Parts: sequence; C-alpha cells; structure tokens
Amino acid sequence: MSIGLAAAPQINKISPKVDESTTQEFTTKIKGKKIKYTATIGNQPVWDKDGQPTATLFYTYYQRSDLKSNETRPLVISFNGGPGSASVWMHMAYTGPKILNVDDEGYPLQPYGTKTNPYSILDVADIVFVNPVNTGYSRVLPDKDGKMPSRDKQKSQFFGVNADIKYLADWISTFVTRNNRWRSPKYLIGESYGTTRVAGLSHELQNNQWMYLNGVILVSPTDMGIKRDGPVKSANRLPYFAAAAWYHNKLNPELQNKDLINVLNEAEKFTINEYIPALAQGGFIVQQHKESIARKVSYYSGLPVKTVLQNNLDISTSFFWKDLLRDESKTLGRLDSRYLGIDEQDAGSRPDYYAELTSWLHSFTPAINYYLREELGYKTDLKYNMFGSVHPWDRSNNNTGKSLRLAMAQNPYLNVMVQAGYYDGATNYFDAKYSMWQIDQSGKMKDRLSFKGYRSGHMMYLRKEDLKQSNQDIRDFIKASLPNTATPAKY
Repeated sequence: MSIGLAAAPQINKISPKVDESTTQEFTTKIKGKKIKYTATIGNQPVWDKDGQPTATLFYTYYQRSDLKSNETRPLVISFNGGPGSASVWMHMAYTGPKILNVDDEGYPLQPYGTKTNPYSILDVADIVFVNPVNTGYSRVLPDKDGKMPSRDKQKSQFFGVNADIKYLADWISTFVTRNNRWRSPKYLIGESYGTTRVAGLSHELQNNQWMYLNGVILVSPTDMGIKRDGPVKSANRLPYFAAAAWYHNKLNPELQNKDLINVLNEAEKFTINEYIPALAQGGFIVQQHKESIARKVSYYSGLPVKTVLQNNLDISTSFFWKDLLRDESKTLGRLDSRYLGIDEQDAGSRPDYYAELTSWLHSFTPAINYYLREELGYKTDLKYNMFGSVHPWDRSNNNTGKSLRLAMAQNPYLNVMVQAGYYDGATNYFDAKYSMWQIDQSGKMKDRLSFKGYRSGHMMYLRKEDLKQSNQDIRDFIKASLPNTATPAKY
C-alpha cells in the first residue's frame, strides 16, 4: 500500500475589497438624548482619467436615521494626518459615536475596547471617516494588466501634498453624489497633516469639483505652507514650553501660582515683543541684553538660565523634552507633554522614544481592530495600517494655507476654526495661532477665523473634559456657520 502526499492547500493573495459597502443600524445616547443612526462601512474606488480603478479607499459613514430628511443636515468629512496615518484617531476618540476605553486623562485601560461617546457630534451632523491610500484598509490597486504600478507612479498619483488633494477631491465628489448629499452643508475636519490636506481640499473642491463648503476645522494644525522660519520658528516654542513647565510644576512660584491661561498670555506677549527681536540679532546681540532675555526665557520655560545661554537663547523641542525633568530621570512626550517616559541614560539631548505615542498605540490598535470586525462586521485578512507606506512624500509647492484663504474669499459662507492643545510639542498651539493670523494678512476675514485651546495635547479629545468641550465647540461652530435661509452668499 502506498501513501500519497495530500495536496497543499492553495493560499490566495489577500486582496482589498474594491467597491462594496454594508450598513447596520444602531442606537446611542448623546448629551442624554436617544439617537438612532446607521453605520455604513466599505470601500469606494479612485479612478484615473480612463475610468480604471487605481486605488480603493476604506471609509466609515455614520448617518442619523431618526430624521425625516437629510437635505439640510450637515455632513462632516474627517481626515487624520501623518501623512500616512489612518482615520482611526478622530474616529475612535473624538467625534464618532464610539470612543476608546481609556481613563479620564486618556491613558490605556484593559480590557481594550470601546464605549459610547456621549459627546459625539452625530446629533447635529453626519460623519464620514476617510482613510487615504495605504492607510487603514485602503490600498493601491493593480493596473488593467494585473501589475502593480511602480513606486514612482504611485508617488505621482497619491503620495504628495497636491496629488493627495487632487485624488481625494475626486473621491469626495463621488461619495457625495452616491449618497445624495449635494444639498447638505459640508464641513472638512483634519488633524495634524490632515489640516494641510483639508486646507488644500477647500480650494480644490470649490474650483475643480464645484463643491462649496460651510466650514473647515483645523485640529492641531501644521504650517500649511505658511513660512515661520528663523527667529519666529525658535521663539514660537516658548509659550508651549511655559505650558508644559506649568503642568509639571517647574516654573518660578510667582508664575506657577497663576492660572495656565494667564501664564500663556504673558509668555505670548514676551515672545512677540521681545524674544523674536532678540533672536533676530543673532550673535550681534549686546551681551547684557542677551542675559536679560535668557533670564526671561528661563522664567517662562523652567530651564536654568545657564542652559538657555549655552543654547544661544534657542532651545530645541527635543532638548526641552529631555531636559525639563532630567533631574527626575523622566522625559516629556512629544505630542502631549503630560505623558512621561524613562530613558536608558539621563544624559543626552533628546528622548529615546515618544511616551505619548506608545501609550496611544497601546489602546487604539486593539480597539479599532476589534470595533471594525466585531461591532461593525467588516471581515478581512488585510492588516489595518495605523501608519501606512507613503514615503517619500512630495512636499513641494505646498500653498495650502493661501489656498484656504482664497477659498474663503471666493465663498462668503466659508468659516474656519482652529483647535489646539496647550501641551502639544509637535504642532504647538502658538504656531497654530500664528498660522491663523497669517492666513489672511489683510484682516478682512478675521471674523470668520476662530481659535479654541485646550488643557491637553495633540489629541486634546483624549482627556474627558476636553472631549466634551471640543465636541461642543464643533457643534457650536456648525450651528453658527449655517446661514439663515434668507441670507445670500455675498459681500
């Protein structure tokens, strides 16, 4: 008797779902009121000029279902940043109907998972969370011959400031058409690099898709192509330093005993009126004046005067994260300096790792994988890319801040709100204010630009108190930017 070898099971290549969706019904409570909604989860393609699908984008669309009509109901289109980040962060912790199982300050808890978000904006607006190419379950697709495009071709199609804006504008137009949302007031919200994305999209949508927005929300914004180099770049860090030092009780008692906002107001005035002019003098600053400035920088940063002088008045953020709590053998988080890390050596000029990011991945990664699969029923063997392969990213010709200004000028209905956390050391809140001031240097539209600050970091919504307030700020922003039916769009 001979024994034959069993045929090896055939292993199929994991392929993304190109164009499909499923919808389920849910009920939640927002601000104490029962809300019914649907969650549609799926993939929608990106096409080239010949109608060939070149990529497919994974999205989750929440729509309130207990209303008679959605024709006047706002639609919020949500992006995170990176570039190369999935939409997971704001999806699972900010505006959506479910949030992470974390404590009131945003630290991980086990068992991992989700809980109801009682502050979600779903009561006033529908939301779609979009994952750009190579993030989440979004993927580049083979060409008509079954071959994957070269990396250079992928870069030209998807991986750059302007390529990203162009294909996403096409995708949004298709989504709005498929879901019958052309009459809805529309809003874009972007976080971090997502602010570059939505600033550019505001203009691209108006001028090439003929889609006009009511609002753009910039969460922890990047520079959006607005230059702040040299002394401005260096000095603008100081108000953030003051916030982090205040949080960790490292300021002079006279300053420490004041409320944070009062401290920041002082630090901002010093930065604009004295610090930037002093740094502009470089090595030709009078020594006595240099020492006077160093004492004030020390006063607002919590660092020793000697340290400030050794750095020629110019303190890098990485050095600050390493040095402020060096005597306690702790480092500060980059995106949220409330978080603490421990390094192998106390010596050095930068932390070994970013304590806040490891903490966030601790809770976000299991939560999104559990939620999509077990609560929303999306089954796939594809890996959910928290951070996808999108580099090298083409950052040339980034004029997104000025594109946003032009979109506002063309559209009298368009309003902009900036949200930033005081303890964010990566896209610091004072840089966010500065960029807002520079968007429209004429000052003609400053009544349509607003700033909201929070006592937390890059993802301010992880802290329960700020989750509640920041969602309410969005809710108020949406309501205020819905014009009366008798109000025409004109100057």
